[in-house]
Amino acid sequence: MRKLIPALAALLLSSAAYALSLDQLSNKDTAGGLKEALTQGAGKAVDMLGQNDGFLGNPKVKIHLPDNLEKAAELMRKFGMGKNVDELETAMNRAAEAAVPEAKKLLVEAIKKMSIDDAKGILTGGDNAATEYFRRTTSEPLGEKFKPIIQKAMAKVNVAEKYDQFAGKAAKLGLVKDEDAHLDHYVTGKALDGLYLMIADEEKSIRTNPIGAVGNLAKKVFGALGN
Repeated sequence: MRKLIPALAALLLSSAAYALSLDQLSNKDTAGGLKEALTQGAGKAVDMLGQNDGFLGNPKVKIHLPDNLEKAAELMRKFGMGKNVDELETAMNRAAEAAVPEAKKLLVEAIKKMSIDDAKGILTGGDNAATEYFRRTTSEPLGEKFKPIIQKAMAKVNVAEKYDQFAGKAAKLGLVKDEDAHLDHYVTGKALDGLYLMIADEEKSIRTNPIGAVGNLAKKVFGALGN
């Protein structure tokens, strides 16, 4: 019983620390806690995607051929050319997996540059406010980082050139978007979409379960959102 009382007291004090309202936190704490949590969430998203089967083995982010070319792919499979389609899809996903680790540094830089107003806007914004901040501040430089890695990976696949030829003709007929007519553009865009989707999942997880957030400051800040 004697041992139990201090333990309960510690638990109550811990809970009280997280029961503050957002207004009661200093600007420094607010920004610091958010940055702490976002660094964890962004890093986890990158680590999950930047490994073997990070894209290919995850149905939520797996990169398929553009919708209208999927119909052509079905015909190819019927005529015994499914191996070529599978080879191309595997190569697209492997290229994305190779490119995504480049994102971690830029995401961390975006977090460090976040202002107090940015932090408060994210904390009081929608469930994906942080993800939208990342998309707004990092999509262009990340695309520039990803593209040469993806180009190099796709150059090793013989069917990639055939895709560009076929998709180029399909684009002229209005069957495929112009930006999807070149494989490196298409895979780069899908790699970014997958990254931001996984970051959004991490953001939702942190908002839903603040106690699971890394670091006491992050727990305090996200815990305050519910008060």
